[in-house]
Amino acid sequence: MPVLQRPEAEARARRIHVDRYEIALDLTHGDEEFTSRTVIHFTAVEPGDTFVEIRPVTLHTATLDGRPLDPAALDDNRLSLTGLTAGPHELRLDATMRYSRTGEGMHRFTDPADGESYVYTQLFMDDIQRVFGAFDQPDLKAAFDLTVTAPPTWTVLANGRTGQLPDGTWKAATTPRISTYLVAVAAGPWHSVRTEHAGLPFGIHCRRSLAPHLDTDAEEILDITRRCYDRYHQIFEEPYPFDSYDQAFVPEFNAGAMENPGLVTFRDDFVFRSAVTDTERQTRGVVIAHEMAHMWFGDLVTLRWWDDIWLNESFAEYMGYQVLSEAGRGGSGGTPPRKWGTDTWTDFAVARKGWGYDADQRPSTHPVAPAPHDVPDTASALLNFDGISYAKGASALRQLVAWMGEKDFLTGINDHFARHRFGNATLADFLDSLARATDRDVHTWAERWLRTTGVDTLTPAVTEEPGTWHLDITHTGNRPHRIAVGTYDADPHHPDRLTPRDRFDVDIPADGDPTRHTFPRVAPALVLLNDGDLAYAKVRFDPASWRTAARSLSALPDPLTRAVVWNAARDLVRDGQLPPTAYLDAARDHLPHETDLAIVQGVLAFARTQIADRYLTPADRHTALTTLTALGRDLLRRTEGPGHGPAAGLRLTAVRTLIDSATTPEGIQGWLDDGSVPGGPALDHELRWRILGRLATLGAAPTDALHAAIDAELARDQSATGREGAARCRAALPDPAAKQAAWEALFTTDEDTAPSNYLFTATANGFWAPEQQDLLRPYVTRYFTDVPALAAHRGPALARAAGRNAFPTPFIEDTTLRLGETCLAESDPTPALRRTLVDQLDDLRRALHVRTADAAR
Repeated sequence: MPVLQRPEAEARARRIHVDRYEIALDLTHGDEEFTSRTVIHFTAVEPGDTFVEIRPVTLHTATLDGRPLDPAALDDNRLSLTGLTAGPHELRLDATMRYSRTGEGMHRFTDPADGESYVYTQLFMDDIQRVFGAFDQPDLKAAFDLTVTAPPTWTVLANGRTGQLPDGTWKAATTPRISTYLVAVAAGPWHSVRTEHAGLPFGIHCRRSLAPHLDTDAEEILDITRRCYDRYHQIFEEPYPFDSYDQAFVPEFNAGAMENPGLVTFRDDFVFRSAVTDTERQTRGVVIAHEMAHMWFGDLVTLRWWDDIWLNESFAEYMGYQVLSEAGRGGSGGTPPRKWGTDTWTDFAVARKGWGYDADQRPSTHPVAPAPHDVPDTASALLNFDGISYAKGASALRQLVAWMGEKDFLTGINDHFARHRFGNATLADFLDSLARATDRDVHTWAERWLRTTGVDTLTPAVTEEPGTWHLDITHTGNRPHRIAVGTYDADPHHPDRLTPRDRFDVDIPADGDPTRHTFPRVAPALVLLNDGDLAYAKVRFDPASWRTAARSLSALPDPLTRAVVWNAARDLVRDGQLPPTAYLDAARDHLPHETDLAIVQGVLAFARTQIADRYLTPADRHTALTTLTALGRDLLRRTEGPGHGPAAGLRLTAVRTLIDSATTPEGIQGWLDDGSVPGGPALDHELRWRILGRLATLGAAPTDALHAAIDAELARDQSATGREGAARCRAALPDPAAKQAAWEALFTTDEDTAPSNYLFTATANGFWAPEQQDLLRPYVTRYFTDVPALAAHRGPALARAAGRNAFPTPFIEDTTLRLGETCLAESDPTPALRRTLVDQLDDLRRALHVRTADAAR
């Protein structure tokens, strides 16, 4: 399929102005197809030719100003419109379209729990062409009139308020001018909870089988929504720009959420059907705040071209964390704001910042704001939705706010909204608005922070003279930094405790000699660069400070300070400068005393998935899992007795760790048989599937018995999540026939039998088990042979899943690297697959480097 090139989009934007779309969808034609009728009212600014995009099963008719066009002239996804005269025009398209099973376009899902079907749109980038014809680029905004014919038991949601006409058809209120990729429809027998706030209808929606779980959390979700709405109205001068605010939790959604104006769609994993930690609840709250920020930055004011996607995502990422932390101040009143057991920025440091650091060190790194020539088309633009556009960009904005001052920053933001409301803007427009609000040189800041790549590294050296100590900071990189330096002393009465001595700001130039700072007194026990985590840089320790941190990390009084230390240790491991076992030892020593749940979860996740499974050799993996099991037992003992909030979350985290790190069936098999962990919790669906998956991986019983156990569990849990759990468990079985069946399911290109996006991911996640290398080795070569055709056939979403989840991760070997490099060089993978493979192979090189460095010690 041809992808839209930037010069084509710029030429079309000069040639036409789009006024209004009239879209009529009929969803009553079965499970495979629907009909789509589109009328586009547009104006040609000058005579000439252009084209419209549509990807139908069949284009039945096309007329331009009443003149029939030949449907056979459709060239892949483009229909040429030739001989346009200057002035108004009307284009009509009548087509049959196909439902998606990959979360792109109009996705259709039938719930195995009750047989009910649901559809929803995800029209990002160029997927709108799968639903209706459009001039598909973000700077050709228009008003949209939508009507939908749906089965009689369905409710239709859209960007504007919807209602049924006398003939049963659903009609949505006309939208303001929005970009094509933001149009949204969600239809089905939804369970809805509705309310009103600030004169607007608010609603949350999910499929019927999840109704009890949504009802349980409805007040929490709506309270966060109200508080965020009120906080945004305190800081933004432009009022909320749409006529309603619905949040639909939809099945098999590829992303976390999508900021469709007036109808935000979320993955329905956020409707918690099993126990979760407070940190996971906070994550849901951050996503709610993130998507609401997009109503202004992304929807009201939209990027002109995809090189400025960071203007959407970095801003929403920053605002999501910041506004959720502030949302209890004033606002909707009522119940006090939720206490999560962790600060939002501590959670960001642990859960998100490493994502940015990792992405920024790969060959695929790119600037936060790429140069126009680096995003020449929509396919390349899609590759930039990564840790750089989200986490690094948010980190840069957080620094900018601290540097400018929040008042000036918000003044600039409000100027930006006022100048470009319901229009499009660029990085230059954004910077000009900020510059009008401050005397800071924001254009130079942008050149240094938004137009460059890579992570700087800051390394301290501490020396002493009688009565004086010196701090020299070496800077590897090319950006200026202002960082806080924290100094800590050992408590003379309790050597393992640390007390803050001082915190001071240090300016580090973009380049030049190490900066020296001299202080009276003896040197502190710990010198920590970037204390408070405002900077975006890797930090190191001087030798004495690392010894103090390794001994007394959990004694640091501030969770965000501890997060900085853990992140620094993580980076040292990844860079081959700290033995992986030293990180495990620190976790074993300090997590039993850690009070911040986000830190516990983040450290355990890195230890389990990276250190045990990748950075240590197979011979050392068993010892690592034994260490994690012992740590899990310590955490379990710490939480004995009744608990709720953070304590309950810590206990749940301990149980998950014990399950995932089990090296024998003993213990977890007993939990499954009893239906409970001694002392709690009772096993819900998620924990039962987690245990069964681990038992399957370990081959805890004969294959027939494990198949029977999987079937019995699926009979107990006949939900979509249960179906995914069963697929994951079957793929995990250490049985040749089970592996072959899973492989055939993953790599088929038969649309009638190919799994949906979620079933694909579940199967892939079960397939590659480090415990099964002998059984799995033949599939390493098959992967690189089969994956290019799969990606080409099933599209970008499945290509990313195949590259991320189906990659032979356990095989940390030069052979895997060579096979991957050959695939990139000779198999012409699609852009989405190529990018994912490049990242996976770079992670593989890093793991090999860590192992080599560890062996050389």
